[in-house]
Amino acid sequence: MAQTQIASDFYSVEDYLALEAQATERSEYYNGEIFTMAGGTPNHNQISLNISSELHHALKKKDFRVYMADVKLWVPQRNSFLYPDVLVIKGEPELHDNSKDILLNPLAVIEVLSDSTKDYDRNGKFEQYRSLDSLQEYILVSQDKAHIEYFKKTAPHEWVFKEIDGMDALLELTTVEVALEIADIYDKVEFEQ
Repeated sequence: MAQTQIASDFYSVEDYLALEAQATERSEYYNGEIFTMAGGTPNHNQISLNISSELHHALKKKDFRVYMADVKLWVPQRNSFLYPDVLVIKGEPELHDNSKDILLNPLAVIEVLSDSTKDYDRNGKFEQYRSLDSLQEYILVSQDKAHIEYFKKTAPHEWVFKEIDGMDALLELTTVEVALEIADIYDKVEFEQ
C-alpha cells in the first residue's frame, strides 16, 4: 500500500495515537512523522486474505494467533507504529500500554509488495522489524507474479535469505511448522499480462 506523509510537523507518540483513534483511514508512524496509507489493490487484498486464512486454519488449536491488516505493531527501538499485512504471534499477545490493538511480539511478519512500497518494505520496514527480538521470519510476497522473498533469523543480527518461485513451490514457515502451497497463496489472484 502506498504511503503519503501527511505533514512536515513533528508528532509525539501520544499525538499519533490520539489522531489514529479518531482517524477514518490508517496511518503509520515513524520517529515523529505520520504517513497515511492508501488502499490496496484487489490482488493485495486477496493475497493477504489467502495467507491469513491458510495460516489461521493450519494453526487452529495451536498456541499461535494470526492477525491481518488492522492491528498495529509497535517497534520501540525505532519509535514506529506499523501495520503489517499479516503477522503471527506465539502465545498471548503482548500489548503496548494496555491497548487492545497494538502488538509487541510478532514471530513472523508478512508484507504483500506494492509498486509504491516495495523498496520501503524490503529495506526501511525490514530494518525496523529486525530490531524486534521476537521476530524470527519476514516474508515479502509479490502481487505481480508467483514470487516470495523469505528471511529467517538464524542468530541475533543474522538472517538467511531464500527466494521462492512458481505455483508448485512451498513456503515453509519453520517457526510455526507450517508449509503453505504457493498456489494457495495466489488462489483467485489475476496477474497482469
